[in-house]
Amino acid sequence: MRGGEARGLLHPFLLLLIWERPGHGYDLIERLDRMGVPEVEPGHVYRVLRGLERARLVESAWVASGAGPPRRRYELTPSGLADLEECMERLERLDRLLDACKARWAAARSREGGTSPGVRARRSLAAGGSPRPYVPS
Repeated sequence: MRGGEARGLLHPFLLLLIWERPGHGYDLIERLDRMGVPEVEPGHVYRVLRGLERARLVESAWVASGAGPPRRRYELTPSGLADLEECMERLERLDRLLDACKARWAAARSREGGTSPGVRARRSLAAGGSPRPYVPS
């Protein structure tokens, strides 16, 4: 999954990472990459983090760094944990919906020999056949 595809999921992803271990922005970006969400725009991550802080789902404080300037470290609040739990419930429902969609797709492809009705119709027309009406199953 590329960063742009996961853009709308940064809210729960960041809450989860912060719940696992509080961290600063660059650390969270690296952990997103290891989670399977590469190429996230740092500016977008920081905007989401500021939004989470405005909503009081995370708190931040400047922490001295051994190498370089102080960094803003993010920690989950009790409200943030409650929001994370709600996000995970919504993602579970979405996961079931996606599983149903993928199963339906697999069944349709196996029933139709791996081609869609649209592809078969175009092939038939290209071969000089007449269009047959679409009949949903």
